[in-house]
Amino acid sequence: MPEDKTPGWRHKIALVDREDLTIDGVVNLGSYDEKEILMETEYGNLTVHGQELNIKSLNLEKGNISIDGVISGIMYEEPSKKKKGLLGRLLR
Repeated sequence: MPEDKTPGWRHKIALVDREDLTIDGVVNLGSYDEKEILMETEYGNLTVHGQELNIKSLNLEKGNISIDGVISGIMYEEPSKKKKGLLGRLLR
């Protein structure tokens, strides 16, 4: 498990019928629109691709997000050794 993260959180992804996505272990929300949602998790940056994506709920204190829409892909980006973070990825 990566260091310097809030203890007690577990990173978990649940996808139902490619339309209802729940993610636990979210540290920060980056950019989002109806085709892509970018977030930072305990295990690196995570991008959700799809159509008509909508954030139903977001609670960064508890570290979870709920998304609906048509999910076409979920992709992790390996954390860099430089630890640019989410802002560094967004500004490149």
